[in-house]
Amino acid sequence: MSDFPPIASPVSPPEWPKSVFAESLTRHSGILELMDDLGEAMTTGRGEMLMMGGGNPGHIPEMQALWRGRMAELLADTPAFDAMLADYDQPAGNPRFRTAVAGLLRREFGWPLGPENIAVTNGGQTAFFCLMNRFAGDFADGSHRRVLLPLVPEYIGYADQGVGRDLFSARRPAIERIGDREFKYHVDFENLAPGDDIAAIAVSRPTNPSSNVLPDAEIARLSAVARERGIPLLIDNAYGVPFPGVIFEEVTPVWDDHIILTLSLSKLGLPGTRTGIVVAREDIIRELSAINAIASLANNNVGQALTTPLMESGEILRLSRDVVRPFYRAKSEFAKTLLHEHLPAGAPWRVHRGEGAFFLWIWFENLPIPTRELYRRLKARKTLVIPGEYFFFGLDTADWPHSRECIRLSYTQSEDIVRRGIATLGEEVAKAYR
Repeated sequence: MSDFPPIASPVSPPEWPKSVFAESLTRHSGILELMDDLGEAMTTGRGEMLMMGGGNPGHIPEMQALWRGRMAELLADTPAFDAMLADYDQPAGNPRFRTAVAGLLRREFGWPLGPENIAVTNGGQTAFFCLMNRFAGDFADGSHRRVLLPLVPEYIGYADQGVGRDLFSARRPAIERIGDREFKYHVDFENLAPGDDIAAIAVSRPTNPSSNVLPDAEIARLSAVARERGIPLLIDNAYGVPFPGVIFEEVTPVWDDHIILTLSLSKLGLPGTRTGIVVAREDIIRELSAINAIASLANNNVGQALTTPLMESGEILRLSRDVVRPFYRAKSEFAKTLLHEHLPAGAPWRVHRGEGAFFLWIWFENLPIPTRELYRRLKARKTLVIPGEYFFFGLDTADWPHSRECIRLSYTQSEDIVRRGIATLGEEVAKAYR
């Protein structure tokens, strides 16, 4: 006779109530769907799915060789390697790395920075999660404040970052039509009108998804608005200058005590190290350090260890300018050539002027189906893109067809994948317009 009690009939476990925090971060989101699709393409669909939607950097041979060389140097340096893997760093990041970044920016641009102005986070996404919720949301006095997005479409990863309700107030862009097949977004300053509930202004430069680069004049006007209202201007520089340099326009980097600038190592070819960099005044850096200590204890050491000598020498700037930028510019031009070959000549499509980042942002004007449906049709043919609806958050788009007529297409994969993916896109778009 068994000493164990009989096995009870299976019973569904009780559903545990979710906090507001949990409800905010576990609902369906565009970034979750994007990363799920990326995981599917990189595992079960490897060799079958054409991943034309994700933001994974391309594998640049010269950069890959550099990172292997740097890792070999660290392996040969026992104290450095042991410190990288076996020691916690300070919550704000490794002091030598922070000093190196501050020194680089001080030398290049004359910004009055020291290590006390630099914080490291577990990726740029984490940096913006902390910053967005630092400045916006529900306040102890009962007020509710929001982040102003001067134009959308904006980065899909921001959309669901609020741990509370209604984090964003967004504005439609002014749209400049260029020639027969291009267009460009601009900030519509006449309709910017930040209300009293606006706690910060946030932009990305260049912008994921559209590749739009806000020119110096627009950044200067946004900076002036922020300073006048006594609020910060947050600039997401994950693709921009001085590094990683995936930007095809000549622009001037800016920083001031009312500006919070974020940088990243991901687009240099190090997304797996999850290393974001925040440049801000000292009190904000202290707050981020405190958040890091509570939320994650310390940061990933690997990216900092790999790149510190490159920051100190300034070599990171040469690599960005002479290796990373030409690689992606060539890929952008190749993909645009394919659009003209494969998209139907009689359809009213336009592509945003390629100014940086990893994407083509294609506008199918008067498309008979929403791009969510186009996405589903393409996925059925093992081609993954990102429908544009996800990128227009923070405003009511019910009466704005443009928000349902765009897709984001990545060009970082091999030429064969990009060619096959755009050919499939052309076939499905032709069917949709019939």
